[in-house]
Amino acid sequence: MNFRPIIEGYKDEIIHKLQELVRIKSVNEEAVGDYPFGEGPYKALEYALDLGEKLGYKTENVDNYAGHIEMGHGDDIIGILAHLDVVPEGEGWTYPPYEGSIDNNRIYGRGTSDDKGPVIAALYAMKTIEASGLDIKKRIRLILGTSEETSPEDMRYYLSKKESPTMAFSPDANFPVIRGEMGILEIILTKQWDKVSTEKCRIKNVIGGNAANMVPDLCTSIIEANEISKKKVIEVIDEIRTRKGISVETEEIQDGIKIISKGISAHGGKPEEGINAISQMLMVLEMLDAGTTQVKEFINTYNEKIGMTYNGQKIGCGFEDDISGKLKLNIGVINLDEDSLNIRLNVRYPITIDSKIVIDNMREELGKCGIDLFVKNHLKPIYMDEDHFLVQKLMKAYKKVTGDYEAEPLVISGGTYARAMKNAVAFGINFPGEKETEHLSDEYIDIDNLLKCTEIFAEALYELIND
Repeated sequence: MNFRPIIEGYKDEIIHKLQELVRIKSVNEEAVGDYPFGEGPYKALEYALDLGEKLGYKTENVDNYAGHIEMGHGDDIIGILAHLDVVPEGEGWTYPPYEGSIDNNRIYGRGTSDDKGPVIAALYAMKTIEASGLDIKKRIRLILGTSEETSPEDMRYYLSKKESPTMAFSPDANFPVIRGEMGILEIILTKQWDKVSTEKCRIKNVIGGNAANMVPDLCTSIIEANEISKKKVIEVIDEIRTRKGISVETEEIQDGIKIISKGISAHGGKPEEGINAISQMLMVLEMLDAGTTQVKEFINTYNEKIGMTYNGQKIGCGFEDDISGKLKLNIGVINLDEDSLNIRLNVRYPITIDSKIVIDNMREELGKCGIDLFVKNHLKPIYMDEDHFLVQKLMKAYKKVTGDYEAEPLVISGGTYARAMKNAVAFGINFPGEKETEHLSDEYIDIDNLLKCTEIFAEALYELIND
């Protein structure tokens, strides 16, 4: 089938609907009333379901955790698993993060590539299948979650209430097909400080980051200091900035100094592509020799065991395998004050490694300075043989549309809804060799790529419903 002419007819509608969806700020928040992940994700879900209904499809909202848009008939269900929540916008945007601005044939905004653009592409792929006049002998169900960026609870809840698709793909990663995903641990580190503070130059707080799975691009610290200490702090930081070439600034405030560490944001699964503002800040604070004895001990331990590294090699977790490569470790959020420490970090561990050894090794190393560790979320790795029916069908669709007949299935450090059920893989939407902008400032999707994704998804659905 040649679906491209049909998709071109929907081009303006696809662009406009994505812009409208991006304008809904759907960052996860605390539960409010009937909204388990805050009002923003709920509004995005309602928008998408309303759009699906207007396009003529059956829709259902499952207690505001998730919902679906369905077409076709039959016992088998081909699922498309996507999400409507987004990570916080962070700093450094040129374009408004919740506007859907168009420039240079790109739509800019948080969620354009992760995962609102794919949602719209999948929905209009369904519309394309319908418009082609094909006899749809299976059901196609676009399942929409609302907490993928922070918790697996949305899809767990949905699948506990509704039948699981026969097979599914999640348009939330890369092309071609993702047949394997590394294990993911979200870990919390905590410590309570003793109530002693006699230092002349002490740390009032260290605050940075927005989410465990984002490389933080900003971290600030307030140092309490007298006029003599202020001058010394500024001199030391000026020297550090010159000698180390790092982006750190100072601002004099009443009774102290505010230190501002600026990094470069990146996806937590690819920490090597960013610069971690938290790690940069703690390196500076160690050189200042500020803080109580316990705080200094923590800072020294952090820099010794983690620092600016991101493969866990200093903390006893430098694992790797031939299937998925090296472990990835990202420090995403820090809240340190005069009472306590709280850090949220994200670990992507190789497919063949047992998560227990990762956790035990980290706990042993950090326990030496009294830091407590507990696992908030754990997503086990997944792996599918490249000869699997689903992998083969999706690869066929991708190769037909792109002409990339040399493409091979991938294994990634990212995490998608493919873990939520059996017979599921990630499929799209980033094309090989092109910049990936999810979780970055100025996130965007190229309009031509958005239409190409829609065509690939339509081709994939055609392959799966006509088997």
